[in-house]
This record gives sequence, structure tokens and C-alpha cells, in this order.
Amino acid sequence: MTDIHPTAIVEDGAVIGEGVRIGPYSTVGTNVKLADGVILESHVVVTGYTSVGAKTHIFPFASIGHKPQDLKFAGEVSFLEIGANNQIREHVTMSPGTEGGGGYTRVGDNCLFMMSSHVGHDCQVGNHAILANNATLAGHVELDDFVILGGLSAVRQWSRVGTGAIVGGMTGVEFDVIPYGSVIGDRARLAGLNLVGLKRKGLPREQIHALRAAYRALFESNEGTLRSRAEAVAAEGADQPLVKTVTDFILEKEDRRFCTPRSED
Repeated sequence: MTDIHPTAIVEDGAVIGEGVRIGPYSTVGTNVKLADGVILESHVVVTGYTSVGAKTHIFPFASIGHKPQDLKFAGEVSFLEIGANNQIREHVTMSPGTEGGGGYTRVGDNCLFMMSSHVGHDCQVGNHAILANNATLAGHVELDDFVILGGLSAVRQWSRVGTGAIVGGMTGVEFDVIPYGSVIGDRARLAGLNLVGLKRKGLPREQIHALRAAYRALFESNEGTLRSRAEAVAAEGADQPLVKTVTDFILEKEDRRFCTPRSED
């Protein structure tokens, strides 16, 4: 049964699914779609062309779907798509896309956005992502599945963070982070692999060992370029799924820069 508090404002045209709960003083805009079982606590604003997936729970003072923080935005129609079973905590902000980024910001399923985290315009966030308090994604960031961002971390626009990677608290990410990588520092440096995350997922030990060997070949060698080393590792480890995920990520696009270990002086 849908439950809309008398003080909530649901504008004409909004699509409200079964079992949705909208708390006191929350506002739902004309072009919003709330799927079955969505919960908006008090003082939530969802506006713009925003869709929210089933059983997503949004907490007080979240601002979802207001126009992007991009001076080039000229009022064009753009979209914010949020998947199912997400937790969006207090003061979280999420922006729709822009014409320059394809017009869509997308968030996957089963994510946790802790207090005051931010998803900028045109971001593409995968499933099972965790953004701790005040973590920030600038525009056009790509975040793959199972990524964890520590508190007060920030990812620069157009950067990619690969699946299973972890970004330490207060880390500034300027370049791409490899899948399963662990980065730390005021300007992010690669500190190794997210071995804890890999083990928690129950991945086979032989796959983790192969990934560790690939990491050494990629980042502890001075032979050639990172790209040439990735090509060699890809050829040798074609039958190793974790290794393939990393090498595919590195080789997917040319002219990319990556977070690497800090060289010793």
C-alpha cells in the first residue's frame, strides 16, 4: 500500500509504484518515476527526469536530480537513472547528465551512498558500489562494480575506477585506477591490490596468485611502457579471468593515464 504523508508534495505527472512511502515535507517532481517499494524519508527532494529503482531507500535532505553543476548546461532534457535496492543517505546529491556527456547519469543496484556523498553529472556507477561520507565523483566518472571510496575521497572528472578497487579516505584520484587496485594518498598512488576484497568475495586462491604475479609484471618492472607490459601480460594470462579484467581495462582505451606506485627516490 502506497503511503504519502499529507505534507509531502507529489506533482501531477509523477509515476508512483506500489508500496512507495513518501515522508513528511518531501517533494517529488512531475517527471519522476518511483518504482515499487521506494522509501523517501522526510525532507527528500527528487526532481528532473529521474527514475528510482525498486526498494531504494532515500534519507532526509538528499537532493536527487536537480540541474547539474556544469556551467555549460543550457537546460536541455537530461536524465538520472538510479537502480534498485540502493541506500542513499542524508545530504547525498546526484545530478542528471548533460548534452556533452550523453545526457544520462546512471547508478546501478545495491549501492550504499553514505552521508553527503556526491555523484556528478554524466557519471556511470556500477552495482554494489560504496561511497563513504563526503566521497565525491566529479562529472563523467566511470565507477565499475564493487568499488569502495573512502571518506572525503574525490575522483577527478573523466577518470575510471575499475571493478573491485578501493580508494582510501582523503585520497584524490587524478588518473584511472586498475581493477582490484588499492590507492591512497593526497594524490592517489597505487599501493597494491585490494586483497581483502578479493578474499571476501571467495575467489579461488590460484586466480589471486595469478593476479599478484601480473601486478608485479605490470608495476614492478621498468621494461617498456605500461601498455606494452599489459599486452605481454594479457598474452601470457589469457586463461586467468582476474588478470584479463585488469589488462582489458588498461588496453581498452589509448592515451589514458593510470595511478601507479610512487617511485622511490
